[in-house]
Amino acid sequence: MTIQPAQPAQPKQEVQLGMPQLPAPDYPADVRTRLEADAKEVISRYPDSRSALLPLLHLVQSEEGFVSRTGMRFCAEVLELTTAEVTAVATFYSMYRRKPSGEYQVGVCTNTLCAVMGGDVIFEDLKEHLGVGNNETTEDGKVTLEHIECNAACDFAPVVMVNWEFFDNQTPGSARQLVDDLRAGRPVEPTRGATLCSFKETSRILAGFPDERPGAVEATGGGGPASLIGLRLAKGEPIPARVVSPRGGRQDGPHDGASDAQRSASRHLSSHDAPQQTSDSDPSHSAGPVTEEGEG
Repeated sequence: MTIQPAQPAQPKQEVQLGMPQLPAPDYPADVRTRLEADAKEVISRYPDSRSALLPLLHLVQSEEGFVSRTGMRFCAEVLELTTAEVTAVATFYSMYRRKPSGEYQVGVCTNTLCAVMGGDVIFEDLKEHLGVGNNETTEDGKVTLEHIECNAACDFAPVVMVNWEFFDNQTPGSARQLVDDLRAGRPVEPTRGATLCSFKETSRILAGFPDERPGAVEATGGGGPASLIGLRLAKGEPIPARVVSPRGGRQDGPHDGASDAQRSASRHLSSHDAPQQTSDSDPSHSAGPVTEEGEG
C-alpha cells in the first residue's frame, strides 16, 4: 500500500448562501481617519474592546444615517471581530437602520396602552397621510415612519417619538401637523426633554459623544405623576389620598399642607387612573366593595 504524503491544511472557506457578495467598500481616507480617532476614544472606555460594538454601530450610523456594510466592516476591523459577529448584533436591534432612512425617524407607540388610547389610529392615519408603510421613507427623504414598542411614557399616551424625543398626548391631527412641519423645515419642539436634532446627530450622541444642544444637560424626559408615585413611596414621601371621578363627579384633592407639585399632580391625572369605588364610574351600581359580613 502506498502512503500518500500529508497535504497541507487548507484555510477554511466561508460558506456563502445565494449570490456571492462583493467585499464591502471602505470609507474614503479622510472619513476613515476621523472615524478611527472617534472609535479609539469609544473603545478606551471599556475593559474589553468588543464591548464597544454597540456604541460603534451608532457611530457609523451617524456617518451615513444607517448601518451599511461599510460601517459593519469598519466595526469588525477596529474591534478585531468577524463581520458575521458584527452583523448578528446590527440585525438584532431595531435601533440600527439597515437601509437609508429619513432625516427624522417618526415612531408611533402601538404597545398596549398607547394603542388603546389611539396609537393604532394615529399610525394608520400617518401611513395614509404620508403615503408610506411601516419602516418606509417619504420621497423627499425627510421622514421614516415606524411603529415602536413601549418607550416608558405610558402616563402621556398616546406618544409619538421623533429621533427618540417625546411628543406626548398626540391625536391624528397633531401628528399630521408634526410630520408636515418636519417635512417643511418648520421648527418643532418636543413636549419635554432636549431640542430636536437630526437622526445622524442623535446617533452620534447615542455613541457616547457630548450632547451639545442648548439646555441638553438640564433637560430630562421626566415621568408623569402616576409613574413617579412609586419613586416617592420608595423615598418615604407621603402620598395624599384622592378620589378620581372621571365622569364629572367630585374630585378630592390632596389634604391640606400638600405641596404645589402634589396639587398639580392631582389635577393632571394619568390617562389610566381608575376610580376607587364602583359608584364613581357607574352611578346606577353604587354598591361598595363586598365585605365578609355581606358574603354568601
